[in-house]
Amino acid sequence: MEEFVLKWSQMKDDESLLDEMMSLYGQDILQLVYSYVKDAVVAEDLTQEIFIKCYKALPTYNQQSNIRTWLWRIAINHCKDYRKSWYFRKVSTAEEEQDWTSTDNVEEEVIQQDEDRQLAVAVMELPIQYRELIYLHYFQEMKLKEISEITGVKLGTVKTRMRQAKKRLKTYWEESIDGR
Repeated sequence: MEEFVLKWSQMKDDESLLDEMMSLYGQDILQLVYSYVKDAVVAEDLTQEIFIKCYKALPTYNQQSNIRTWLWRIAINHCKDYRKSWYFRKVSTAEEEQDWTSTDNVEEEVIQQDEDRQLAVAVMELPIQYRELIYLHYFQEMKLKEISEITGVKLGTVKTRMRQAKKRLKTYWEESIDGR
């Protein structure tokens, strides 16, 4: 990660710098943004805006935190700003289904897709404060302390919210199994 900062300080070509940032972190940021907006097209647009914002802010990066932490902080703030915007609150968009990976056995594939879909629905139904923690911890494999730094929320609050999120997911899962 910090190799990127060294590369950045040595790069002269602005376009190659932006390409490098997007190739290293693009997919992760896109997934994070999608967890906020639940719309693939909007997530792609916001991801581009985030990278432009990060690119413009690179000269102000003071290396006090990991570049990944810095980038995530910008992305989360940008998503929160978008969710506060008039457009997000007033315009409804259609959700797109996700494409899940397949296995060799058709029966297992169908069962796995159903479970994955149910889990994704459950996570996406969580309030954003829980959804962001689940995403960062389980999908980005971040430690709770790192999540605390990125989100600007105290570690104790992160732990409490994580417990509450897991409890909500468990309740949702148990209700969906009983409802079959």
